[in-house]
Amino acid sequence: MEKVVVSLGGSVLVPGEEDARFLRDLAGLLRAVSRHVRLFAVTGGGRVARYYIETGRELGVPERRLDELGIGITRMNARLLGAALKGRANREPATSYAGAARLARRHAIVLMAGTRPGHTTDRVSASLARFVGAGRIVNATSVDGVYTADPRDHPDARRLDRITFEELVRLTGEGHKAAGPNVVFDPVAARILARDRIPLSVVRGRDLEALEAAILGRPFPGTLVSD
Repeated sequence: MEKVVVSLGGSVLVPGEEDARFLRDLAGLLRAVSRHVRLFAVTGGGRVARYYIETGRELGVPERRLDELGIGITRMNARLLGAALKGRANREPATSYAGAARLARRHAIVLMAGTRPGHTTDRVSASLARFVGAGRIVNATSVDGVYTADPRDHPDARRLDRITFEELVRLTGEGHKAAGPNVVFDPVAARILARDRIPLSVVRGRDLEALEAAILGRPFPGTLVSD
């Protein structure tokens, strides 16, 4: 069975409106597609993590400790999704790639979250995909693909329906030094995908039809990153 890693942004999981209803619908979708693919889901921290990080930064908390606060929120989000999945996934998120691979022997869906300071959940998703030999990564975000610029700041930005790995690396830039970056995809993760040629689908996470299509490898509205 093909393996697929889904990176679920925290802003998708807990946007602050109809959260329980959406989580039930998302869990139903993940349970359904897990009959066709071996599913690994990595949860991000989103606005809740950014709140803790930004507040902590104003209090003078060191960056490493801020990262640890954000990681804690990603793991809480994984536990919340696990509760919605009702026994279909591990209750406690995996904390290592080897641990996630072992959990896949017992669970149809494996949940993972942040691992250590300096590693975004995008990077965790890319490294996990490489470790387990996943056929693709689906990045479920608050936007419907990769754009030429941030569409929130640039109304004339264009969505790129298909780009190469090298183009993704150029678009994501060099990297970040502060905790809690809010970027479409982590630059280090982009370079991992480019090196290992792991296809990436970027899709609006709250569009469940698009998310399902991307997970199953069907055409979807969003951005496909591949050769």
